[in-house]
Amino acid sequence: ASIILDIAEKTGDVENLINASYTDPYYKGQTALHVAIERRSFEHVKLLVQKGPDVQANGKFFQLLSLSSSACTNQPDIVSFLMENPYRRADVTDRDSRGNTVLHTLVVIVYDEILVQHNKLDKKVQLEEIENNDGMTPLKLAAKLGKIELIRHMLHREFMDEETKPLSRKFTEWIYGPVHSSLYDMISIDTDEKDSVLEIIVFGSEIPNRPEMLQIEPLRSLLQTKWERFASKLFLMNFLLYVMYLTIFTTVTFYRKEGQPPFPIENIPLDHLRCVGELISIFGALRFLYKTVRMLKQIQSFTEKEFISFVYLEYVGLLVLSLAFAWVNLLYYLRDSKQLGMYSVMMQRLRVFVLLFGFSAAIVALIHNSPPAQTKITNDTAAQMRSFFEPYKCVKLSYNDIRFAALELFKFTIGMGDLQFTDQVQYKEVFYILLNCYIILTYILLLNMLIALMGNTVERISTQSENIWNLQRAFTILDMERTLPRWLRSKLQCRMSRMVCSRNPMDKHRRFFR
Repeated sequence: ASIILDIAEKTGDVENLINASYTDPYYKGQTALHVAIERRSFEHVKLLVQKGPDVQANGKFFQLLSLSSSACTNQPDIVSFLMENPYRRADVTDRDSRGNTVLHTLVVIVYDEILVQHNKLDKKVQLEEIENNDGMTPLKLAAKLGKIELIRHMLHREFMDEETKPLSRKFTEWIYGPVHSSLYDMISIDTDEKDSVLEIIVFGSEIPNRPEMLQIEPLRSLLQTKWERFASKLFLMNFLLYVMYLTIFTTVTFYRKEGQPPFPIENIPLDHLRCVGELISIFGALRFLYKTVRMLKQIQSFTEKEFISFVYLEYVGLLVLSLAFAWVNLLYYLRDSKQLGMYSVMMQRLRVFVLLFGFSAAIVALIHNSPPAQTKITNDTAAQMRSFFEPYKCVKLSYNDIRFAALELFKFTIGMGDLQFTDQVQYKEVFYILLNCYIILTYILLLNMLIALMGNTVERISTQSENIWNLQRAFTILDMERTLPRWLRSKLQCRMSRMVCSRNPMDKHRRFFR
């Protein structure tokens, strides 16, 4: 080979010689470099590369680049040489006739080839269902590692041969022009299995490209079907229940009795209603704070007896803090709307109103109920007016009035507030905390954030917000689905209009999503 190359170099035909390809229709496009890689001849590969061949050429039969061919045949020495040689290096971003890079080719060829070969040897064992020590199948492991191209290929894998067709995860039913209908295998994907692919992607906070992975079919359509089938109804019901709970919680807090509990029942109809509202508030608080209580119980220095004693004596401070931030949590239910969800970052301006109402109600709850200070005008002018008018009374408003508290907090929002509070405050430390938190959250952070969002920042966020909103809604869907009993979840999944059940030749049930 070296003699022929030397002669071609002397005659000036070396470039045409080394880049000459097969003309046979079955091997058209293959060059001498492809053949050397196929024959695993490292010496011939180095000899050819020294003469400057076209490393981007791909054959028609294998449709592979030289770099992809060496990678798929497990020749790391040739791969390293093609990428690091001083003559003409192969670019890992090059694409073959199908648009695949070397990484795409490894996934498509090696993975599928192993499945096909194993199916020929042993059809009884499902290779893709074997789990590792962490309970992960290959599909679940790819989802956990965020291998988006591998996930896409595995979910869209389709074989046309009758022998290998059971290995497919996608089955095309019909095609009419650009429109087609396909069935997708739901094994390891839907939430009816433990640690499903859908749960791994949605709840895996360490996966960097989760929003993009959820756009792969059938994950995107499956989430949309769940939302239309039951999640949207549950979300609306949770929203209404949460608003009712906040209304009851706020009303009970506003009309609470002075002193330390327990309180005697004096006014039978009103006190009974207050007791019912307090019970509802307690049950709701237990539901929301269950995880927090479990965390506190694990702290040995903070015993259960001390915790109960602290809540009994200082319950008002915890009450007003819970009230304020409970209203802030109302923004969680913006995920129902695509418009609000896409621009959820920009819609944080709504926190100004939500914080205003929540913090106003909390501050009013800290103020003692006492008659407002009144002063009478006793000068001569007032004395002359007594014959025509009633004595003039000057009422000094305080934070005890929720309208006055809301107005003063709004002044803090625009930077015109005055830190005036009377001695009627029951817990001055909590009062300071509420005012400082409100000023920081509304005036310093939120308003400045809205200014920063203008211009290019808004445009940049707009391009990402839809994917983020889809991820948030997917999290909401699966979170609500987890709260349902297992029998109800199975019933809802079986009644989905897009679910199709089938049996393969192994007499094993397979559930598909159309």
